[in-house]
Amino acid sequence: MNQSSMNIRIQTPSPPLLLPRAKLSSHETCPCSRVQLEALSIYNLAKRSLATRFYLGWPRTPVTMAQPLHTNSSQPGVLATPGSQEMSSTSIVGNEKLGVLLLNLGGPETLEDVQPFLFNLFADPDIIRLPRPFRFLQKPLAQFVSVVRSPKSKEGYASIGGGSPLRRITDAQAEELKKALCAKNVLANVYVGMRYWHPFTEEAIEQIKRDKITKLVVLPLYPQFSISTSGSSLRLLENIFREDEYLVNMQHTVIPSWYQREGYIKAMGDLIEKELGNFDRPEEVMIFFSAHGVPLAYVEDAGDPYKAEMEECVDLIMEELEKRRIDNAYTLAYQSRVGPVEWLKPYTDETIIELGRKGVKSLLAVPISFVSEHIETLEEIDVEYKELALESGIENWGRVPALGCEPTFILDLADAVIESLPYVGAMAVSNLEARQSLVPLGSVEELLAAYDSQRRQLPPPVLVWEWGWTKSAETWNGRAAMLAVLVLLVLEVTTGEGFLHQWGVLSLFR
Repeated sequence: MNQSSMNIRIQTPSPPLLLPRAKLSSHETCPCSRVQLEALSIYNLAKRSLATRFYLGWPRTPVTMAQPLHTNSSQPGVLATPGSQEMSSTSIVGNEKLGVLLLNLGGPETLEDVQPFLFNLFADPDIIRLPRPFRFLQKPLAQFVSVVRSPKSKEGYASIGGGSPLRRITDAQAEELKKALCAKNVLANVYVGMRYWHPFTEEAIEQIKRDKITKLVVLPLYPQFSISTSGSSLRLLENIFREDEYLVNMQHTVIPSWYQREGYIKAMGDLIEKELGNFDRPEEVMIFFSAHGVPLAYVEDAGDPYKAEMEECVDLIMEELEKRRIDNAYTLAYQSRVGPVEWLKPYTDETIIELGRKGVKSLLAVPISFVSEHIETLEEIDVEYKELALESGIENWGRVPALGCEPTFILDLADAVIESLPYVGAMAVSNLEARQSLVPLGSVEELLAAYDSQRRQLPPPVLVWEWGWTKSAETWNGRAAMLAVLVLLVLEVTTGEGFLHQWGVLSLFR
């Protein structure tokens, strides 16, 4: 990997505009006793949250904003984007009850939770996509894979204390976000909804209904948008909304991704700068960004923006470091791949070996797609990749911690929520016959179009497998292999006497 490939530069938007602080009436004694957000110009909000973006391989020209999405529009959307005209300021929340829903993956809290957690994970059709004729096998397949994988997964969780700390950390983030909003004169309840373990999104929604929340901001805790993370959580939320009259009529909006936010970038820069100071020769350290991978088909065939957003995010962080006179070499790779299909490259393990061959002696790992510590950081990076690095000739190893409750990060999330308040209600509907989806059923193209008018649309649904030839022979070969594995799994599940153990196919799932 040559130096030029590691240091690609992307044009970035001008510094975002700061919002005015809300003012309190003179008789108020508690900063959270009322919500008085005033002088919020939607046009100025757009310049911050819908900043001009650039993606690798596209022309270096500004991206024009999308046309405004109005409440009575026939086209469903999530975030209403402003037009060019200045719009009048209004009180955004008033006496409504505001809720913020944090969405995350979830993780097993005990070793006994590991197998059912894996079942929930693999039962998600956004994680394992089956051809339409075989979709009735989704749950049997998930049961089989979870049983096979659970012994090895339990070993990993046992090595980090017997369970994932994700719920504890996310609960702490929710509490700190609530305090940060209160300090900015916004009274809100903050809820946590996990995709694959407690507290499930369904549990959070039930609490939101009990608390009689009337305005909801949905905030996935994934900085970059992906079909398999934010997309999966939002599709689940869509189904919940469509089946509940109270939720259908509740005003809401979604913050789809926030990797480009100034506070997030600054917080990442702070953590990296601090960890570099622990090396004897900080200027010689290779900064190694490791992101969670996704199947290549999601990006190439389905238009998932994850890779483009990830690359831009890394570039923005490096530009922040350059402002601090930190110009270390850096690279980006993708971890956590499973199965025989091709995932985003370069792979983290292969890149570490290659860097060792090229004589890199000091490496600082940066978990770029994770805002909380969990098994991918505590075990995969801290144990497996560290050991691999030392074996590959890298002598000095460091790792940047996940953001957790870092104050700059939490304050930036609070700002993101406040900036989204003018959009709350853009998707509200007045009757059950006119229901509009939180995200269009089977796809997320309207969500993506809401914050980048020139992004390619995603086809509904996004499939890992499809019949016929594709533009990538390697992708087709991977799909054929997965279909063959599927047939073997069906035999094993239905008869209990399949040939998997004899043929060693189980190693694909370990």
